[in-house]
Amino acid sequence: MSLATTVVMWGLGLGVILGFIASKTNFCTMGAVSDVVNMGSWGRMRAWFLAIAVAIIGTNLLAYSGLLDLSHTIYTGASFPILTFIVGGLTFGVGMTIASGCGNKTLVRIGGGNLKSVVVFVFMGVAAIATLKGIFGAFRVNFLSPSSLTMQLEPNQTLPALLGSMMGMEGKTALIAVTAVIALALLVFIFMNKEFRGEKDNILAGVVIGLIIIAAWYITGHIGYAENPDTMEMTHMGTASRLAESMSFVAPSAYTLEFLGYWTDTSNVLTFSVASAWGVILGSFIHAKASGSFRWEYFTSAKDMGNHIIGALLMGFGGITAMGCTIGQGITGVSTLAVGSFVTLIAIIAGSAITMKIQYYLMMREA
Repeated sequence: MSLATTVVMWGLGLGVILGFIASKTNFCTMGAVSDVVNMGSWGRMRAWFLAIAVAIIGTNLLAYSGLLDLSHTIYTGASFPILTFIVGGLTFGVGMTIASGCGNKTLVRIGGGNLKSVVVFVFMGVAAIATLKGIFGAFRVNFLSPSSLTMQLEPNQTLPALLGSMMGMEGKTALIAVTAVIALALLVFIFMNKEFRGEKDNILAGVVIGLIIIAAWYITGHIGYAENPDTMEMTHMGTASRLAESMSFVAPSAYTLEFLGYWTDTSNVLTFSVASAWGVILGSFIHAKASGSFRWEYFTSAKDMGNHIIGALLMGFGGITAMGCTIGQGITGVSTLAVGSFVTLIAIIAGSAITMKIQYYLMMREA
């Protein structure tokens, strides 16, 4: 088995675990926002923050020990296109609310028999392709990413690098200090709530999903980092970007459609991100069957279908523009302590919360 295949198989396996746990614990980032906005319940939001805290600790320990080079990711460069993070994040937040779930939840629901989520996945993939290479991409490049709207944060846009540079701290010292402060603050906020300390499913979800993010970084960033036999250059084998990757679920929807559409093209290969997305579906299916919760669900009206398609298109555009979703930026990106990931996370939550408020207002007006 080649190294690239090994990396891809690990992606499938980690995806299965993530899908199983997300299905079992009802882990849902959009649901977390909804619980806070509509009911004042912070349980699932704390589970999301716990996953972030665990991922931050593990990811930066890998970086500190030399097992992961964070400069080999899409999140940590010096380029800081602020408008793409804000517009992409807001758009994704609106889209996931209209479509009843983010990219990860869409995959989990497919595994549970939700046919609506199949439609969401396809249209999200179409919009993602159009944003990567098509008409939406032209808008993204020409209007959201011009140099006049992009700052350069030196030496790079991670908080340890920026604060270390400002305060004259050595790189590894700054890395550990910032990691400790942010992770400790999150953990105090999470576990200061007595009710949450008794919520075993939410704690399980946060810890396991955080560990999955770390494992993916280790596999693609360390195990998969090797000399490419074709180019004789060091690269990250088995990933679509040829960089270190962890979990993210918008771009894989585009890569999945391309993989299926160009099946006979020998240059078209299965990658870590696509395998992990398929793994989430499989893991969710296994749990749904084992728990007896599998059931077919479908659209109840043309309006319902239209809303989900619009939401999916917004998620596809927003996720690619912001370089990630609630998992891809909200946990994976934030685990690198990249400033852009924090901006995107805030924008996603804001977009979702505002949309929920508007939906509630319209519902009350109709009533």
